[in-house]
Amino acid sequence: MTVRVRIAPSPTGNLHIGTARTAVFNWLFARHHGGKFILRIEDTDLERSRPEYTENILEGLRWLGLNWDEGPFFQSQRLDLYKEAVQKLLDQGLAYRCYTTSEELEALREAQKARGEAPRYDNRHRSLTPEQRAAYEAEGRSSVIRFKIEDGREIVWNDLVRGKMSWRGSDLGGDMVIARASEEGSGQPLYNFVVVVDDIDMQITHVIRGEDHIANTAKQILLYEAMGAKIPEFAHTPLILNMEGRKLSKRDGVTSISDFQKMGFTAEGLVNYMTLLGWSPPDSTQEIFTLEEAAKEFGFERVNKAGAKFDWDKLDWLNSQYIHKTPVDKLTDLLIPYWQAAGYKFDGGRVDAKRLLVRDRAWLEQLVTLISQSLTRLVDAVPQSQLFFTDTVEFSDEGSTQLKQEGSTAVLEGIVTALENQPQLSEAAAQDIIKQVVKEQKVKKGLVMRSLRAALTGDVHGPDLIQSWLLLNQIGLDKSRLSKAITEAN
Repeated sequence: MTVRVRIAPSPTGNLHIGTARTAVFNWLFARHHGGKFILRIEDTDLERSRPEYTENILEGLRWLGLNWDEGPFFQSQRLDLYKEAVQKLLDQGLAYRCYTTSEELEALREAQKARGEAPRYDNRHRSLTPEQRAAYEAEGRSSVIRFKIEDGREIVWNDLVRGKMSWRGSDLGGDMVIARASEEGSGQPLYNFVVVVDDIDMQITHVIRGEDHIANTAKQILLYEAMGAKIPEFAHTPLILNMEGRKLSKRDGVTSISDFQKMGFTAEGLVNYMTLLGWSPPDSTQEIFTLEEAAKEFGFERVNKAGAKFDWDKLDWLNSQYIHKTPVDKLTDLLIPYWQAAGYKFDGGRVDAKRLLVRDRAWLEQLVTLISQSLTRLVDAVPQSQLFFTDTVEFSDEGSTQLKQEGSTAVLEGIVTALENQPQLSEAAAQDIIKQVVKEQKVKKGLVMRSLRAALTGDVHGPDLIQSWLLLNQIGLDKSRLSKAITEAN
């Protein structure tokens, strides 16, 4: 048997973290067994489905590296298949037309509520005669299509995550609507029905989805049986919860994959974290792995039943590990969009109107080398590199205080003088200038370093001072900042 699994998102919103985690588990299971991962877009909700959401889903899956083997298939293009399947059930007497009005259904629910009963359809139109159907149609009533569910039936399956599951037909709310009302024929087929038709047609062997779908499974098993199809195996994975133990929602902040991307998470870090949301590898000490590495070990025997709490600190840590080991050239490519979004300017080595060298690719890679190990998210590069993309800097309180320290002005003036003999600064030359000023001014090296940092960066804290100085020198900003700092000190 060739394993065939599917991810079937609805394009009524952006790709959600929960849907993406389900896609991860499907992908891992398929790759572990050398099977097929199929993408199906469930867009039968015509009012809420949007093409921009479809594109967001496709882009999100591609970004995460969850490449699919077949698809995408669109349910909106398969309506004839569903209507044909509905008609077969009608012809076999397994489904029927129900003419009950919305007012009658509401009255039924109110009566059941008054008696303390769970709401359910009472199957009142299951056995209408042709004359009764004709009479209802003469009244102008439209009909939904209902699938017959026997109350005494017990539906049992072995869930790959949860073990034996059992539902009684009487707990399923009466005969199930499988197609909406329509003036002619059958109307729009509904979720529980089209899912089964698609899974049969696509020969899906394993249905892997969130536990919020458990209630649908018993109904769907009955439909598989009615259509004479082999029932797939089911695996219902735990929900993603917030730290308070409630289902993760928009109230907890970002939940869509595109939002995580904007926040500066890498695809590798995020997909690694999602793999750990509900599954634990055989080696509990291993936390960092690629999708391909996880696929070799993946199995549902290590998927938890309990909900998986979303831990932002853990995600940040994992993300930082991927950033820190990313080669400089690739990391530069990843950071450029965030710098561009912040309005930072860089180019290929031009000289601008102020005779300052415009920041080029080689310079950008030096900057990335300087800040990479301090990044947790890619977007952190924006504030951490801001001082390198502005002509001047504002002095913090600590920076301003440092510049007013006794001897600071003389130190800075000594550095400016020394720089006149250094048209292009090197690391060795920068160290020599500091030693020279220490000796000439007869001050401690700490005063020189702190004053120089405050002058160049506006603060007393920041990235490596010498490397920062070299970067600023390459674009002609070190001397102007030293002059401004001397003015500030006075």
